[in-house]
Amino acid sequence: MTQTRNPLAVYKLLPKTNCGRCYLPSCLAFAAAAVKGEKKLADCPYLKLAEAEKFVGGVEERDPDEMKRQEKVADLQKLVAKLDFSEAAERLGGRLVNSSLMIKSLGKNFMVDRQGKVSSECHTHAGLTIPLLSYIVESKGGEPTGDWLPFRELQDGAAMSPLFTRKGEDGLKQLVDQHTDLLELLIDLFSGQRLVAGFSADISVVLYPLPKLPILISYWKAEEGMDSDLNLFFDSSASGHLGIRSIYALAVGLVMMFEKIARQHS
Repeated sequence: MTQTRNPLAVYKLLPKTNCGRCYLPSCLAFAAAAVKGEKKLADCPYLKLAEAEKFVGGVEERDPDEMKRQEKVADLQKLVAKLDFSEAAERLGGRLVNSSLMIKSLGKNFMVDRQGKVSSECHTHAGLTIPLLSYIVESKGGEPTGDWLPFRELQDGAAMSPLFTRKGEDGLKQLVDQHTDLLELLIDLFSGQRLVAGFSADISVVLYPLPKLPILISYWKAEEGMDSDLNLFFDSSASGHLGIRSIYALAVGLVMMFEKIARQHS
């Protein structure tokens, strides 16, 4: 039974299609993550289990949540494959590049091919695959209005608002409390914009995880007798681009990514 810390040894077993179903942008990235223990070999749906066992001596059962995510990706890819990419590019604020659809996310270019496979040179937010494909399929188009709403005021947002506060806003507030330069860092890393007018927050940052679906982060520093506060706001047009569950997944996924960035820069 063989143990390896060489990503290339794992890479040789992979399909080398960069399909994205492992939520990483390439098979090589998956091989590196598997060697580090960040991914299970079984997370690749195309890797033969017998070959995987040569390295790990038996593969653990697949995580049911991970399987659901992979099934969701596969379903979305089928819907994307049916779309007119020229129409989609105009509707979504993207571009058609060599028959693929290019969508800008957080200042980085993501390519979606005719089979719905997502690729990017950027590794920072590979978990964007489901919200990105959902955006391509669901968005009705239209430009942002510039009117900001809390999550609870979005269509169908009230029921999920307590969970969103706990998983999204509270988690991000703790991060910013501990890493006071995080929001400035996000501006630099992800082409964010400071919002000066309209909010009394100490700092308000607008990020574009999807071209027509901006998110506003507003943070108030702690003062004497008052705790710090942080709120996430969405453009009032957000529900025309994604369903509420996809908006939730997008925002909470971003918070998880920001947590990783904060650890790397601490």
